[in-house]
Formats: sequence, structure tokens, C-alpha cells
Amino acid sequence: MNKKTVTTILDKKCKSEKITMLTCYDYVMAKLISYQDIDMLLVGDSLGNVKLGYENTLPVTIDDMIYHTKSVKRGNAGALLVTDMPFMSYESNIEEAVKNAGRIIKEGGAEAVKIEGGVEIEEQVKAIVNAKIPVVGHLGLTPQAINKFGGFKVQGRTQEAHDKLISDAKAIENAGAFAITLEAIPEHLAKEVTEVLNIPTIGIGAGRYCDGQVLVVDDMIGMFDDFTPKFVKKYANVSQIIKTAVKEYIEEVREGKFPKEENTYK
Repeated sequence: MNKKTVTTILDKKCKSEKITMLTCYDYVMAKLISYQDIDMLLVGDSLGNVKLGYENTLPVTIDDMIYHTKSVKRGNAGALLVTDMPFMSYESNIEEAVKNAGRIIKEGGAEAVKIEGGVEIEEQVKAIVNAKIPVVGHLGLTPQAINKFGGFKVQGRTQEAHDKLISDAKAIENAGAFAITLEAIPEHLAKEVTEVLNIPTIGIGAGRYCDGQVLVVDDMIGMFDDFTPKFVKKYANVSQIIKTAVKEYIEEVREGKFPKEENTYK
């Protein structure tokens, strides 16, 4: 299995080949996913919701991201490994942004970082790229700005928001990002952004015309069922399988059916 790199992802845009990406948070899942030849693995700050039980991503720390990145790194068979920079790890100043991006690479083993925002973080992106760290941008619904947006709402529906997103995308590309994720925006806007950029777009709730797609694996396999966004397609219902297995285990233990002779040592 060939190792995926930043060049691999850029080449896919040039060749009009779709990019595949999934978000995961641990060794076992990374191993299962990456051996299917996925292009990119994202250690998302969505681990705040999915793994840590927070109501949003804001409490997630750099140490949380490094811990989970190390776990995913050990299971990764060749995907390009990208890690989110969490809330307040890059906004305050450029020096702090570079320092925290460097920690994610050096301590976590990521091969790129993902950072939310547009023109307002252009200088941070430039500085991180100048520090030889590849950057993926993130526009549209940026979960770290949930308090500003007033909830998880589709972005880019007004002309003003449309124009700003286009400007932000160009700014992040010019700052040196090699790809941009587009979350929860109208399909026509994602199509327009994809056409004006030379770097790939990866959509999550951004329609069919992005250069690639990303989902949280726990959503995609029906593992996380607290809520299901409209843009998620469930390819399995793992949570029900687990519930059924646990129920059967409890019943067998209580009834003395487990363990059986084949489960015991002589």
C-alpha cells in the first residue's frame, strides 16, 4: 500500500480523482480504516463530542489532540495523517500558533494540521507553512465558532456570506494551505469554491462537487447516535450490534451459560 502524502492529495485534484477522508480517534479504528486504502485520516477536535462527551469542541486541548493523534498514528497503514488545532491554540498570536502546530507534529506524529478560519488567520497559516508544516484550511460551519454562529447552522446562504467565503478560501490558499475542508454550505457555493481554487476542497455537508469527502467514522458506521447531521449517510448500525451483544452477554452470565468449557483453562 503506497504512503499518501501532500503531493498525493494535490495530484488527485489535477487528475480529477476524488479524495477520501475519514475522521477517527484511536488505534483500532485507524487500523481498520487505513487498511482499506483511505487517502486521509483526520484526528478531529470532534473527539470532544464523540469520545469525551462534551456538548461541543471548545473544551478540547492540545494535549487531548496529541494523545489521540499518537493513538491513530500507531494504527495508520499509509493514509496522510491530519490533526485539528483546537480552539484557542492558534487565535491569540502567531508564535503560539506555530508552537502548537509544531507540538502536534513532533509529539503526536501528525503529518499536517487543520485550522479553522479565513482572512483573520491568514498570517497564522503563513507562519505555520513557513515552519515546514502542511496546513489544511476549514471554512463554512467552523464548530469552534459555534457561539458566534448561534449553533450548528448552514453557512454561506446570504450574498455577503457567499462573497466572504470565496474571499476566505482564496486567502487561505494564498497563505499556503494545500487543501480546504468545506462544512455545511450550499452545494452551489462549494462548487464555485472548488472551481476557483487550485488546491483540493474536501466537503462535509457541502454537496457533490467538492474534490473529496470527509465524514466522522463514528457517524458513518452508526456508532455515535446522540444526533445525526443531515449530511451523514450511515453505512452500518454498529451501535445496535453492540447493544445486542452486550444484552446477550449479560443474559448468559446471569443464567450461567457463560463461560462454557471451551472458555476455561485446565
